[in-house]
Amino acid sequence: MYNMSDRWVLAGDIGGTKTALARIPSTGLSEPADLETYRSREYETFDSILSSFLESHPNPPERAVIAVAGPVLDRRAHVTNLPWRIDAAALEAHFGIGKVDLLNDIEALGWAVPDLRPDQVHVLHRGRARADGPIAILAPGTGCGEAFLISDGSQHVPHPTEAGHADYAPSTPDHTDLVRFLQSSMERVSVESICSGLGLPNIYRFLRDDRGLDEEPWLADALRGIDDPTPIISEAAVEQRSALCVETLRWFVDLLAAEARGFALRVLATGGVYLGGGIPPRILSLLGDGRFVESFQRGGAFTGILKDIPISVILDSHTVLHGAVRRGRLTDRSRPSPR
Repeated sequence: MYNMSDRWVLAGDIGGTKTALARIPSTGLSEPADLETYRSREYETFDSILSSFLESHPNPPERAVIAVAGPVLDRRAHVTNLPWRIDAAALEAHFGIGKVDLLNDIEALGWAVPDLRPDQVHVLHRGRARADGPIAILAPGTGCGEAFLISDGSQHVPHPTEAGHADYAPSTPDHTDLVRFLQSSMERVSVESICSGLGLPNIYRFLRDDRGLDEEPWLADALRGIDDPTPIISEAAVEQRSALCVETLRWFVDLLAAEARGFALRVLATGGVYLGGGIPPRILSLLGDGRFVESFQRGGAFTGILKDIPISVILDSHTVLHGAVRRGRLTDRSRPSPR
């Protein structure tokens, strides 16, 4: 822990399921301290979470760098899967913080990727990375964030997207059947409708209701009345306790691989593909059995290029916080010194 008199930076990671806040020293090591995690849906606003955190750390931070699961425009953000609207200028005025920077959470993840240590990733496919090649990030968690990094000659610079909210493009007859099934109950089938924690139950329903896979009685009881069935489905699949859940995760892996393949080709991600978010580390046994890599490399005339692209899973749950801090420090260095 740092002394309360120390100068510090507030680092934040706001997601649809949880929000993490931590103190970071203004200089030196960037490991988060006093890390606190909150269940996002239990709070009406981000301000209420921030108030709770700052009550425990009375001297206000000299600045804040906050990553948000949603688009950031004009220093304002709307959290995609929450009714929260966040205004950087309002936070500065209300909490007495000298400077608040908001950035997209997958952009923040991108700022941390170049510094990831070998123990912070699990390599699915080594490939042959080009040092200056573009890098693609897909982060399935509550939603599905996507971003890419482009080299400017001295470093890789991340660029956020909202590709997770683009229409999902099925690439096989089976995937087309899934999209058609979902179209009967939703206005538009996006990538996030399938390749995310919100999407897993949709795949589950399709396999149960359209493909006729049996739902075990104990599983039906466990899911009855549950707001978020994703953890139950994924755990039952990883532990091999339900054939329906195992098949749901197999479909998820194939669908995510197809989306990763399309995104990698769009940005020509010869520097590598990284899977972030909360889901990939929890299903490593299914991602690492070769199925994801095989599906990803099914690229027709571009199979050779896809086989060269390294694929890794980000294991460190604090990577977004690290990236937010790195981006904040780079921004500080680029600002002109006061005269």
